Amino acid sequence: MALIRIPHCRSPFSLRAPLVAAALAASALLAALPVAAQQPPPGSAGSLVADKLSPSATDAGLSADLFYKLLLAEVALQRGELPVAARAYFEAARESRDPRVARRATEIALAARQRGMAVESATLWASLDPEAARPKQVLSSLAGTAQGKDLAEPGVDDEIRGRLEKLLSDAAVSGQGVGEVFLQINRFLAQQPERKQVYDLVRSLAKPYPANPEAHFAVAYAAFAAEIPASNGVDPALSEVDIALELKPAWERAALLKADILARVSGDTAIAFLQKFVAANPDARAAAGALAQIYVEQKRYADARAVFQTLWDGDRKAREFEFGVAAISVQMKDWTTAEALFLDLKKAGYGENGVVELYLAQVADETGRYQEAIDRYLAVPAGERAWMAKLRIAAMMAKQKRIPEARRYLADLPAVTIDERVQVRQAEASLLRDANDNAAAYAVLKQALVEHPDMPDLLYDSAMVAEKLDRIDEAEASLRRVVELKPDDAQALNALGYTLVDRTPRTSEGLALIERAYKLAPDDPFILDSMGWAFYRLGKLEDAETYLRRAMTQRPDAEIAAHLGEVIWKRGDPVRANEVWQSQLQASPQNEVLLETVRRYSK
Repeated sequence: MALIRIPHCRSPFSLRAPLVAAALAASALLAALPVAAQQPPPGSAGSLVADKLSPSATDAGLSADLFYKLLLAEVALQRGELPVAARAYFEAARESRDPRVARRATEIALAARQRGMAVESATLWASLDPEAARPKQVLSSLAGTAQGKDLAEPGVDDEIRGRLEKLLSDAAVSGQGVGEVFLQINRFLAQQPERKQVYDLVRSLAKPYPANPEAHFAVAYAAFAAEIPASNGVDPALSEVDIALELKPAWERAALLKADILARVSGDTAIAFLQKFVAANPDARAAAGALAQIYVEQKRYADARAVFQTLWDGDRKAREFEFGVAAISVQMKDWTTAEALFLDLKKAGYGENGVVELYLAQVADETGRYQEAIDRYLAVPAGERAWMAKLRIAAMMAKQKRIPEARRYLADLPAVTIDERVQVRQAEASLLRDANDNAAAYAVLKQALVEHPDMPDLLYDSAMVAEKLDRIDEAEASLRRVVELKPDDAQALNALGYTLVDRTPRTSEGLALIERAYKLAPDDPFILDSMGWAFYRLGKLEDAETYLRRAMTQRPDAEIAAHLGEVIWKRGDPVRANEVWQSQLQASPQNEVLLETVRRYSK
């Protein structure tokens, strides 16, 4: 039978987070730095720096699925797809139970004018942080027929303009200066749905203050948030932030905004700017962190680690920088460096709620020291991470070939909530699947669906195992139900589409589903792989190679390599095809899909 790769693993029991763990470490580090000013627009590197979770609240202790949701949200924000980002952040908040993620989801939903999503997110935020006033204000505002005064309403523009002009005039006369007012203007107008009108208003307010850097910053911010296009070759956001930096050359907040503006067009251009700015301003730690974050997004882990290493070398008491080096070392699979640093962090008492212990357990797991990994998981203190650690212990037992014992262990875990009960079933199915006992894994998942019907994650997992058992109709039915429950779930759409492409003659129908997923997550490597494979099945080899090369660039992966090599072979270049296969066989010598492909073309 044809082999299918799982387009995206939803299992919450793998600690691998190929991109986001390091990105979170970088962003979280900067969140604590004293860079005071208004919040950058949704989707900017600066806003992610300001609002990302702290190392003690995320990273190794959260699921691969959560990491993916955060990455999906960031990619969606960068592309201006606010509804998709709002939904991804909401799901991440619901899983992580972190009020800061819920706040982020609320803000983006409001900016996207997604009233229902804003209500859900604000309700979750209020439940996670009962003392916070803001979610209650949002809910109160949304409960009415309108969300306050809108600039589009007759007379309101003039009224708001008058109030702000008076505020600026009073600040100028009082000697306080208008800078702080300009830094808050965009925040004040954040709920206005018409961003172009906000830009016009801010630009008008700033005209009397041509020598004030904050005024130019405010205009740049408003232009960036409204996505005002270039006119006569001049980008208004970039032009205004450049003036702000001319007036205030070492201003880090303006540098971060400029990096955001540049990154919207070219990550490499943003990197070049930040490199120059950091070199000229060695104490600009937030800018250095933003540079590291872009490096991580481009999978330039060595460069990102070097940035954190430089910061740590400059301040050995700043353990958060050491944590950044350690976390990125995990992404680089530099287990020796990672373990030494995490042991040092543990000795120093850095990190809360077991984040360091969980990383140390992961290192032991990845290096085949399964009993030591169990001991380290047992050392994770009580809390949310302790539950994940308990689930991981079963996986370690399975790797020690103690599967019956692992299943008994899982059965005895005190799963209280529905989510925990579902996770226990998923963990049991996962270890059975890893042991190639797909029939037993399928039985576990089907029983779990009897107990918890219409749980999307269980449906998804059962579909993946059904496919392995050649129960294609059942796999399709389960995935279609996931799509019904979550129509904007890019991974479910991709999995269903790929299944139809790879395991049925309905290639065009499958491609249509994959294209829907692609619109939701255009940079996802597995979706790019599915696009390429669908075009291959349709005989469009040039298009197939284009998408598969993009996928391989995004994520060097054995199964993507299998597909890319096959397309290259079919295009008449077996030498280059073998080079692609061999490059990944070295990293994944046991991958079934790649091995089967190589065997097929070696006959």
